[in-house]
Amino acid sequence: MSDTPQWLDEDAGPIVRPYALIRGRTRSSGDSLDLVATVRAVGDAPDDLSPEQSLILRAARTPISVADVAVEVDLPVGVVRVLLGDMRDQGLISVSAPSTAGSRPSEGILKEVINGLRAL
Repeated sequence: MSDTPQWLDEDAGPIVRPYALIRGRTRSSGDSLDLVATVRAVGDAPDDLSPEQSLILRAARTPISVADVAVEVDLPVGVVRVLLGDMRDQGLISVSAPSTAGSRPSEGILKEVINGLRAL
């Protein structure tokens, strides 16, 4: 047996659970973030950021969706939304709401597309 502490459990994953990263909070200003909203880093990273927030800033150097941020940092979307809300409140990121669709296609066109797909 090794004297080094084991920080990972192969079956359970990291010892620190995601809710501990956000100090057990389930609500923040990030709750309203849509999964397809675009996140972009706008400020320099202060020294007191958590490793997860640093990863988010690195991923958000170019515009990225909230869902993609969750994939990049390998955390649940709920945790990422809380972290993004905190970061937005600190002025580290900007969040753009997804664009609303202009004109919707007619029902006839959608039916033709569905029929075409079924024919494949």
